[in-house]
Amino acid sequence: MASSTMPIVLSLLLVLCFPYTIVVVSAGQAPCGYKRLFSLGDSITDTGNLARVTPNISTMAFPYGETFFHRPTGRFCDGRLILPLLTPFLAGKTAEDFRQGANFAVASATALSLQYFKDMGLDVKKIPPFSLDVQVEWFKRVLHMLGPTEQAERKEIMSNSLFLLGEIGGNDYNHPFFQNRSFSAEIKPLVPKVIAKIENAIKELISIGAKTIIVPGNFPIGCMARYLTKFKSNNPSDYDGTGCIRWLNDFAEEHNRALRLMLERIALKEDPSVTVIYGDYYSAVLELINSPRKHGMYHHHVTCHVLPSSVWDISYH
Repeated sequence: MASSTMPIVLSLLLVLCFPYTIVVVSAGQAPCGYKRLFSLGDSITDTGNLARVTPNISTMAFPYGETFFHRPTGRFCDGRLILPLLTPFLAGKTAEDFRQGANFAVASATALSLQYFKDMGLDVKKIPPFSLDVQVEWFKRVLHMLGPTEQAERKEIMSNSLFLLGEIGGNDYNHPFFQNRSFSAEIKPLVPKVIAKIENAIKELISIGAKTIIVPGNFPIGCMARYLTKFKSNNPSDYDGTGCIRWLNDFAEEHNRALRLMLERIALKEDPSVTVIYGDYYSAVLELINSPRKHGMYHHHVTCHVLPSSVWDISYH
């Protein structure tokens, strides 16, 4: 499975060093050589935060961690995530040196607040109270710790830092999808609300000095095993040529289009020294789906771990 992460990692590295290869929506350029990396998001970059507050979480048992660390670490992965693979490329820092950055991502986190989902009537036991706005507040507290007295020092920290904001928003849809909520009446209308929350977070980071922000989009959820299991259909027309569910991928693309349009609006209003970058996770995963053997994958529509009952584990994070 380690090779399955490489296209996404490489796409992020291209964003860092050659921003014109991805969708860049500001006049600024994003050279390599950032002094620090700050990450906000969900399980795609959570390196153990949820495990710190949920000791009995499943990621603290095998098969999680068995490939690289040979022990569970709280990551929703059997090996390494994107974040530790990126840090060696940032101004000479190593994957072990996080003194010049911090990771605020929490698995299962949402863009919308926990209260929003309570008001929807969802069972919120699997939704942590660490939504995007909470993570932004955590970052602001850390920033004040790094530069407690000098505003100029905080500005310098912000201007020389790379921000990875997401992927975030996918869980806002996952939770109601897997609680059997109406797609047309309850889930699809969430898109503008989720985009607005992401926009607010971006603007807040820019207002306190952020200069380079990567904002990844959603994945092709119609290709994911948990969705393929949940929404299995006997109608062949529901699937595309690779076996992915069309309407679910169409929905993910709707989110991504709205996200890109929002980033373009921000870029038009911001100083040219601010660079906001769309991270195209959707295309990176489709590359895996379309050419699995090229990337060392042979069963790309099933999960890595099967429960003893032989039912696919469709838990989400």
